[in-house]
Amino acid sequence: MELAHSLLLNEDALAQITEAKKPVFIFEWLRFLDKVLVAANKVDVKEKQKKLVEQLTGLISSAPGPPTRKLLAKNLATLYSIGDTFTVFQTLDKCNDIIKSKDDTPAYLPTKLAAVACVGAFYEKMGRILGSSFPDTINNLLKALKSAESQGRGEILLSLQKVLNGLGGAAASCHRDIYKNARSLLNDRSMAVRCAAAKCLLELQNEAVFMWTTELENVATLCFKALEGSNYGVRVAVSKLLGTVMATALMPKQAAIMRQNVKRATLEEVLELMSTGFLRGGSSFLKSGGEMLKGGGSVSREVRVGVTQAYVVFVTTLGGQWLERNFAAFLSHVLELASHPRATQTHVDAVYSRRCVSFVLRASLGGLLGEKAQIAAGREICQAIAKQTRAVEAVVNDSSGESRTGSADVSASQHVMVCALKELGSLVQSLSATASPLIQEPSIGLLETVTSVLLHPSMAARLAAAWCLRCVAVALPYQLTPLLERCAERINSLKTSPEAVSGYSFAMAALLGGVHQCPLGIPHAKGKMVVSIAEDLLRTAAQNSRLSLQRTQAGWLLLGALMTLGPSVVRYHLPKMLLLWRNVFPRSQKELEAEKARGDPFTWQVTLEGRAGALCAMRSFVAHCPELLTEDVIRRLMMPIECAMTMMSHVPSVIKVHGAHLKASAAMVRLRLYDILALLPPKTYEGNFNALLRELVAEFTLTDNSANTTTSLLRSLCHYDDSVLMGSWLQETDHKSIEDQLQPNSASGSGALEHDPSSIYLRVPVGEAIPGPLPLGVSVIDASVALFGVVFPHVSFKHRLQMLDHFAECIKQAKGVRQQAVQLNIFTAVLSALKGLAENKSSLGPEEVRRSALALVMGALDNPNPILRCAAGEALGRMAQVVGEATFIARMAQHSFDKLKSARDVVSRTGHSLALGCLHRYVGGIGSGQHLKTSVSILLALAQDGTSHEVQRWSFNKTWALHSLALIVDSSGPMYRGYVEPTLSLVLTLLLTVPPSHTEVHQCLGRCLGALITTVGPELQGNSATISTIRSSCLVGCAIMQDHSDSLVQAAAISCLQQLHMFAPRHVNLSSLVPCLCVHLCSSHLLLRRAAVACLRQLAQREAAEVCEYATSLARKAGDAKDSATISFMPHSLSDLNITETGLEGVLFGMLDRETDRKLCSDIHDTLGHMLSSLAVEKLSHWLKLCKDVLAATTELGKEEEDSEKKDEMDDDTMFTTLGEDDKNKPSVAPRWVTRVFAADCLCRIILLCENVDRAHFDLATARSAKAKNPKGDLLVLHLSDLIRMAFMAATDHSHQLRMAGLQALEDIIKKFASVPEPEFPGHVILEQYQANVGAALRPAFSPDTPSDITAKACQVCSTWIGSGVVSDLNDLRRVHNLLVSSLDKVQAGKSSSTQLYSESATTMEKLAVLKAWAEVYVVAMEIKKKAENQPAEPARAGADEEEEEDLGGASDVLPPDSLITLVQPELPALSRLWLAALRDYALLTLPAEFASQLPPDGGAFYTPETIDSARLHYRSSWAPILHAAALWLSHAGFGAGDVADEPPRAPGTAPKDPDELARDRMHLLLGVSIEFLCFPRPEEPLEHVMSCLQALCTLLDSPCARMHIGQDQLLAVELLNVLHRLLLTRDPPALQLQVAAVVQDTVRAAQDHLQRALKGEWLFGAGCRMPSLG
Repeated sequence: MELAHSLLLNEDALAQITEAKKPVFIFEWLRFLDKVLVAANKVDVKEKQKKLVEQLTGLISSAPGPPTRKLLAKNLATLYSIGDTFTVFQTLDKCNDIIKSKDDTPAYLPTKLAAVACVGAFYEKMGRILGSSFPDTINNLLKALKSAESQGRGEILLSLQKVLNGLGGAAASCHRDIYKNARSLLNDRSMAVRCAAAKCLLELQNEAVFMWTTELENVATLCFKALEGSNYGVRVAVSKLLGTVMATALMPKQAAIMRQNVKRATLEEVLELMSTGFLRGGSSFLKSGGEMLKGGGSVSREVRVGVTQAYVVFVTTLGGQWLERNFAAFLSHVLELASHPRATQTHVDAVYSRRCVSFVLRASLGGLLGEKAQIAAGREICQAIAKQTRAVEAVVNDSSGESRTGSADVSASQHVMVCALKELGSLVQSLSATASPLIQEPSIGLLETVTSVLLHPSMAARLAAAWCLRCVAVALPYQLTPLLERCAERINSLKTSPEAVSGYSFAMAALLGGVHQCPLGIPHAKGKMVVSIAEDLLRTAAQNSRLSLQRTQAGWLLLGALMTLGPSVVRYHLPKMLLLWRNVFPRSQKELEAEKARGDPFTWQVTLEGRAGALCAMRSFVAHCPELLTEDVIRRLMMPIECAMTMMSHVPSVIKVHGAHLKASAAMVRLRLYDILALLPPKTYEGNFNALLRELVAEFTLTDNSANTTTSLLRSLCHYDDSVLMGSWLQETDHKSIEDQLQPNSASGSGALEHDPSSIYLRVPVGEAIPGPLPLGVSVIDASVALFGVVFPHVSFKHRLQMLDHFAECIKQAKGVRQQAVQLNIFTAVLSALKGLAENKSSLGPEEVRRSALALVMGALDNPNPILRCAAGEALGRMAQVVGEATFIARMAQHSFDKLKSARDVVSRTGHSLALGCLHRYVGGIGSGQHLKTSVSILLALAQDGTSHEVQRWSFNKTWALHSLALIVDSSGPMYRGYVEPTLSLVLTLLLTVPPSHTEVHQCLGRCLGALITTVGPELQGNSATISTIRSSCLVGCAIMQDHSDSLVQAAAISCLQQLHMFAPRHVNLSSLVPCLCVHLCSSHLLLRRAAVACLRQLAQREAAEVCEYATSLARKAGDAKDSATISFMPHSLSDLNITETGLEGVLFGMLDRETDRKLCSDIHDTLGHMLSSLAVEKLSHWLKLCKDVLAATTELGKEEEDSEKKDEMDDDTMFTTLGEDDKNKPSVAPRWVTRVFAADCLCRIILLCENVDRAHFDLATARSAKAKNPKGDLLVLHLSDLIRMAFMAATDHSHQLRMAGLQALEDIIKKFASVPEPEFPGHVILEQYQANVGAALRPAFSPDTPSDITAKACQVCSTWIGSGVVSDLNDLRRVHNLLVSSLDKVQAGKSSSTQLYSESATTMEKLAVLKAWAEVYVVAMEIKKKAENQPAEPARAGADEEEEEDLGGASDVLPPDSLITLVQPELPALSRLWLAALRDYALLTLPAEFASQLPPDGGAFYTPETIDSARLHYRSSWAPILHAAALWLSHAGFGAGDVADEPPRAPGTAPKDPDELARDRMHLLLGVSIEFLCFPRPEEPLEHVMSCLQALCTLLDSPCARMHIGQDQLLAVELLNVLHRLLLTRDPPALQLQVAAVVQDTVRAAQDHLQRALKGEWLFGAGCRMPSLG
């Protein structure tokens, strides 16, 4: 490979190597040339130009492969653009001659394609230099286009795109010709050609005005047709074309308007055109009536999904400001789509259309608008909902005869409602607390508007409104309790309206389901309220037949939702629940039989719905309260469940008697039954296995089901790596939510809340925005398959055999489409069962069971359906894993070997090659070692095989063989080392020869390459000849894939380079990799962005500085030379890459605002974290500015308003023409609150990093002198004002999370800078000048409507501030002190509060935080007092002469040493009582579980019995300072002589304790708490707690009373010393060990004192025990 690195091709070296290696050698030379031409001296290039041109043009005729021709063309163009252009026309003519050639043989095709590529590259690079020759070239290309095969058509179209790009407006004379030719190819049967045609037309529309004026309708129709039967790539390309053309028609580019007098399309016209595609598809608009009647009316789903993507492109192209101005019109248009009769012909169609509309709204609103604009958009959506509500009310109240049209209106309005409410919910949830203006402004009336929809006649609309309320409550938790109360009140007052009962119960259930997302919870009494409402509904259901169904459903729904509150709430209602469950079902077999004989259809419907509801509530209980599932509870649950199982067998006869409309209710009962059984241990119902399995098997083999419904679980049960074969990688794209509906299984992507109302209170599946349960028919089959997997491992072998034989029989008997459906379901169930066996580590069974299973699986390996073949391969692998016998595995492998050697058809070959891969995957390298050689040789042969003449089959064979090979490489590990070279050689050969349109083959090659790199591993660092060859082959492979047009292949290249960097970092060239990654950050493909960020994350761990440097240099290059050759290797346009002076870090912060993918955001956080750790201290100003810019976004909203007002004054024309440009220069939206929270966290990390590096960061004098010596040096203390400002901005924001982060930052700043002196004013510290800022930042946190967690945090900051000793002015100190006093009043107000919004544990947290803050202040005050007493002569602030004092406002500002204690003094009587009460609570809460019965039934001073578990955590974080403060107070107050106010409540009739007994009790309390903690200090306990505890003991032992007590109680003293000894051995810090020694010293002194007294004969307890209380 080294020989290839020269300016001219080394022809001698080339002649000496084998034929097979020549293409790689040539490619490597071209790669080198690509890098070197740009950097080389122009004189050198010109000298060798003639020879170089010869060599390069010679390569055109050597039939180069796709990557080689691309590089070859690029190099030739670069050579001419750098050197002389004399011979360029000769070369161009030569290429044109090759293109004209009549030779159509496959062997000559690569030469033609290379010539085409060269022509494209010439024009792209040199454009108008070649101006005169372009008509001939274009005509030549268009002529060739007519007769070319698919690969040629694609290449010619891409070349035309480049010609257009290079010539710009100069090629106007040929635009029509190109348009006509490309237009017809938009419907080509080859998908790659469609993509190329779309890209060519997209380039053309930049200059061809007719495309978006006279031809606009035709272009739209063409695009709709192109979308029919399209794949994902075509949909992306065509939607980009359609969206861009429509946007240009609405807002043409300035240059085009200047040149021609253009008639601009109106917004209505453009939207109308796009809606025809959404509603009518690509079919001609002039269909005959007959065709319409035949059902040609439904739109193909591909067209609808493509047009949906085009809407998003349209809005994105026009930009955020355009959307802000035109949002009302756009919203009403998009919502109309959802209600159009053609979009809602069937229920599933309606759901799909709603999903598409939601996608458009979320992508445009969520991505393009800033927070302020989103609030305005929310207002518009509210108005749209209110308008619909009024229309529906008018229809419902209209009693005239026009009911048919009315009901159609109501039905259409529900879909509009669902879309609008879903978007409103998502909007509010993403805004979080920033959304409060939407709720609080009466003119918007969001809550009233949404609540009014709860009475809508349609269930879908009611559920959407309930979901929207849940989003509001999660975003603004202070709304949760009032909304619950409001719904409860409405349910009670509107009991007679079926809609109200249903709607408000949905809303309550949704709100209860949202509680787990609100850390502060809801008051415990709300649980009791829900139970009483539910009970009432169930009790009164039978009273009124008009309401029976709704009340029954609502009652059980509420009880199911209640379970999500967890054991702490449910525990109190469990006996009642068990009784309710028991009463819903018949008690005995006899009752069951009797029930069957009576009843009418309606009674049965209510009964079945009631039982389904009861089972659903049980399932919720089992899922959310596993701690309450004792054996007794399970036994009592099993009674109704067993009854339900028995009832299932009777239901078919009931349906026969009473009608098929009961089928849905019966299916719902089965669904609930299967769901709960899957959660319970199978042992509990093994007696019912036979009946249950009969039901399950009948369910998924469709025995009683005439529809061919298939399960949706197959993809999830197959291995994630097989996504390339099954197409499920579409789940990983930005378009997932709409692409889902194009998947082949039943009802895929048609999830909707109305399919299962219980999902309104369940947790949302990861990655989803809103729950989307599938239709009932599919859900039941899914549940039966899942339960089958749970039960199968516990079934006897005999029954297993019977079921497997039955499966084979079912498949044999079914025919056609039904057979496919049955087979899919059976295979999913078998996979589920095998997975269950593997998890349970059970065996499959004896030989006959295995034989039966094997026959079933092997039969499907030859199935024409690729998904079934995938499932069969997976099942085979799982079987090998479960059986685990070498002979069995050998038999399976041999069977596939034989098949592969003899079979010629593509189906058998693909199925059996996957079988080999799956066998290796599940039994690993060691289990399948003996088959490795045969497997590899067969698969290598299959991958090389080019005999299949049909292109599709050829590609299919290669894909499956390579995928299996990758699985084998992965699973074999080091055992594969011997096969690395031949495999790598094959991978390279295929990468160089397979056409890029076969993207699946390239993706599998990427997988193989990645697996090979892992196999060689750290060896890649070596320098031996073989390792060097392997390494350079890997790098060449990565380079080819990086240059591929498909984003998945590029992503594979990045992950391969990432692995190479891990094993051989020296050999990966970051200077070319990092710029490439930066460009991919703004890719439109999620998988590529993910891969780029994951790679950056790894690079930033080791080489953050280099990464940032290369990224910045890329931005400089892009700025310096937009057209220069240096950046031509970039796959995307650099204009997208917005790297400014903030560097790569700024780009990543910007991405956080736009990205919603969790994995991606997590990687961005990590990457920024690594960069911060490595670079923040060196580039302090840069990082602080970055954080400041992000945090300052909130304060800039005001400026935006002024700007927009000025914008409105511009006249229309200038506005339209400048809009697009404006958007490019500005960042798209101001940073959102989530990003700002991350910036505030970064600020805290920077402070911590500086502290760990150099103390000079916290010394102003040192910092100033260092700055004077080295002006470039940077120290944190010089930025203090910025730090304070950032913390202040964050702490006073709307967002609760940001306020918390801001307060944390403020606390960190106070702690770190409190002792930093101000050099210009000796005796003062630098933080003094910021007293007003700190006070202002803290004040809002103590307002009455602030959530408890923020107030608790603010109390912590207050105590840190007061205790820091910064404050020099008593008045300033008093300001902050008053905040704490007001909080203390709140604590003394007692437990009950009339307007309680949050749970009792939130109140506990706040009260304890207040007591902890006071305790810390008191401890500091006593320390200051003690110091002052020890140094009586010194003033508080030494060294401040009179002049300085005058400057600072007079001598009175210097605080006297006891000023702090005088502030605390008035509160001490109350505080001491509260402190002791808190410690008493804490002591009780630390008791082991077996003493739970001894806890007070009414709770403690600050906790209630219901919230005991969460309260423990709050006590754990605040007890230590309280203990220290209580010890200080007791030792100074002589153990509280005469103060009996805090005595714990005593039983009636017992006498009050005398003072000595009280003193002893208090001492035991403090000693008990201390010793209990020091016995087992948890490792996670902060060191401060241990220190506080030891200091408290020291303080106690200072008091004579405590010393006497310890001296007398020898056991106590010995116990204390034992505990301290253990602590000394287990904890290292010297300060802690010194403190332990001090306590030991005091304990020993107490014993000595006692000994002396004993010797003297003084046996008096209490003499001199009490000291006069403090001042």
